[in-house]
Amino acid sequence: MEKEIKGITVEEFKKIIDVLDPCMDDYLYIMDMQNDFYCISENAVERFELPASQFDDAGKHLNNLVYPDDRQLLNADLDRIVNEGQRFHNLQYRWMGKNGKPLWINCRGRVLTDDAGNAKFLVGCINEIGIKQKADNVSGLLRAENLQEEIGISGEGKLKGFLIRLGIDNFKEINENKGLEYGDMIIGKTAECIQSVLLPKQKLYRVVADEYIVLDSENRSMEEAVELYNEIQHKLSQFIEERCYEVFYTISAGILDFGVVENHKYHNLMKLSEFALNEAKNRGKNKYYIYDNEDYKAFLHKKELISLMLWSVNHDFEGFEAYFQPIMDIKANKLCNAETLLRFHNEKLGMISPAEFIPLLEESNLIIPVGRWVLEQAMAACSRIQKSIPDFRVSVNLSYIQVLKSNVLEEIQNGLEKYQLRPESVIIELTESGFLESNSFFFNFCEGLREHGIPLALDDFGTGYSNFHYLYNLNLSTIKIDRTFTVKALNNQYEHNLLQHMSDMVHDVNLKLCIEGIETKEELERICKIQPDYIQGYYFGRPCPLNQFLEQFVPES
Repeated sequence: MEKEIKGITVEEFKKIIDVLDPCMDDYLYIMDMQNDFYCISENAVERFELPASQFDDAGKHLNNLVYPDDRQLLNADLDRIVNEGQRFHNLQYRWMGKNGKPLWINCRGRVLTDDAGNAKFLVGCINEIGIKQKADNVSGLLRAENLQEEIGISGEGKLKGFLIRLGIDNFKEINENKGLEYGDMIIGKTAECIQSVLLPKQKLYRVVADEYIVLDSENRSMEEAVELYNEIQHKLSQFIEERCYEVFYTISAGILDFGVVENHKYHNLMKLSEFALNEAKNRGKNKYYIYDNEDYKAFLHKKELISLMLWSVNHDFEGFEAYFQPIMDIKANKLCNAETLLRFHNEKLGMISPAEFIPLLEESNLIIPVGRWVLEQAMAACSRIQKSIPDFRVSVNLSYIQVLKSNVLEEIQNGLEKYQLRPESVIIELTESGFLESNSFFFNFCEGLREHGIPLALDDFGTGYSNFHYLYNLNLSTIKIDRTFTVKALNNQYEHNLLQHMSDMVHDVNLKLCIEGIETKEELERICKIQPDYIQGYYFGRPCPLNQFLEQFVPES
């Protein structure tokens, strides 16, 4: 047999490779070590940085193809073949891909010698060891690669039917509580439950981790898709009951109607189905969500806005601006302080509402650097205004994210020192609803403010939970009544009486009361009967940039 193999010429090897190439995912090769010639399966040229499927100067080209860190490893093995009589090559290393990134391969080959015993040919097979598996032994299902092929075949025209992306809710907890082996069992049993209710021409794949995809190519309706999801839920409930509830879990689904999607390419469908599944989970889990183009546009807008704000943070906060709104001491009839308000504008999107961008700052944690910047702007403005109004103070809103995830108390202290401000010059405002779930970070922060003499105001009181224990437990200095509550009090006697009682209670515990949202003289006259300490609203001034605020409200600024 050895002699028969030795007798095969390079040209005959090349013909064998050409015949077998369409039948294999791996790559066959022959290297003529005496004539420095190389031949490999044609499809390898599409994947790797090869000059062609066959070429001379093999040593030179292969050296360029191999990832630099692995060249010494390969050259040492080839040296053992040529000089030490090694007769089998089996090495894992990296080749450079067409995309410029290194790809792991396992290159195996048999050495054929000439009559003198010198290495003549290296003949073998190369397979990518970093490539994803096509099948999954845990679930017994085909993987994403096969789904991609199926979509490519079925979608040559236009796909009809639907795609359901299913994800086990809180699967990580199953692994943590029961172990990975038990988690694998759940993956397999869930696949069986889904598979058992599928209709003809519906195929199931496992894509990533705890996620599956059902592909329907029979032009079935959304009603049938929802019915299938409900049947899957029912099957899972039966399985959980059969296991005597030793584990309980649910499954969510993102449903994609091919009829509402223009681009049926695999990667686009995966992107949209992932969005749909995330929507189902974000809306409470254990439910389905049917993909909607308008929802997706809103999602993309949200991502774009976060990206724009991230760019701004990294470019000296370009686009962000601190506005200031006057707060009047109504009894002394004079300006006493101003609330600092954040604004954001962009050339492409224009002025963005704070109600839109501030939640995104919190969601992305960008509120931490942006909040630090706002605090800096507020203290710099306060220092400047105190030259004309010595007892002027500035209010700054803090997000619960800043309190929980940054050392904002230290930042406040550093700012006071930098701008040589008295602690009472900066009032920290916290929104009531942001701290419904009290925790040690929050209370430690409030205690830290008290210890350093920094005033604390509770903003938007009355709009959310109105937990009156805040008045006693948080060492507050001021309660701020939101515009929505103010409007009710101005238009309804019961609400007016309630606000009066709140005012009396606030004053009974030696706190100050600020009424927000006063826009007319009539509103001011009526609300003053409640005897607030401070008034804030459009009647006295709208939020504006610092220069405009100085011009309107600060003498000789």
